Amino acid sequence: MPTPDPKPEPVQRGIQSIEVGGQLLHALAHSGRAMPLKDLAAAAGMAAAKAHPYLVSLVKIGLVEQDRGSGRYGLGPLALQLGLMSLQQADPVRLATPVIEDLALATGHTLAMAVWGSHGPTIVRLAESPAAVHVNMRHGTVFSITGTASGQLYAAFLPEAVVRPLYEAERREGRRAAAAAATGTGNLPTWAAFARTTLADVRRHGLARTDGGVVAGVSALSAPVFDPKGAIVLALTAIGPSAALDSRWDGALARQMREGAAAVSARLGFRPTATRT
Repeated sequence: MPTPDPKPEPVQRGIQSIEVGGQLLHALAHSGRAMPLKDLAAAAGMAAAKAHPYLVSLVKIGLVEQDRGSGRYGLGPLALQLGLMSLQQADPVRLATPVIEDLALATGHTLAMAVWGSHGPTIVRLAESPAAVHVNMRHGTVFSITGTASGQLYAAFLPEAVVRPLYEAERREGRRAAAAAATGTGNLPTWAAFARTTLADVRRHGLARTDGGVVAGVSALSAPVFDPKGAIVLALTAIGPSAALDSRWDGALARQMREGAAAVSARLGFRPTATRT
């Protein structure tokens, strides 16, 4: 017997008036400024006569307020309280976890999520790709500042005073290793040269990349997640074989990484015009 088609998901019935009011709130939030009735109604896709009674109700409950002098409508005290509560409850790692899992499936690469720890970028989540990557990574692994995409990303977007001491420590260690091997003075540039070249590229493209930085034949592409103040809080990093990972600044993987990181940043309340620290 043929297998019967699965029953369609039942459509949940909502309250239309709340959805219409939500269009006005969405328009105000998207605008980021107080608006006159005519402009607000147009942004919400409705006539001013239809929008007005909804705004009266939204004002009464505090989601919208109207300036008595200009008559413009803006978000009210209740909307601001809800926004602050949402930000307090937003956990960057929790929000980004399904994003890196989706990216791992979509890209075929392993995705690592790193936060800034006392010793540098530290892995807190891994989403394994269908194709194995022979890199010894696990929760708690610390990425180097110089040789990894995650490290370069944090170096580009964190204050110099936070990152430079770790960079200089890696540079000293490189010189010691080179001296012990009698191969010279190490190959890490000065901080000024590192900032002028590598970090400038990262800031310009909004991504960091490495080719064989940790393991020969393995490349990485990393995208930043920002909080509402524009401070970096996460690095989302795709890691895969150099022959398969598209590390171009304008490649398909770069677009997917930017979009994934931007989606998490938006959930955290970041707006692209915010000043990055």
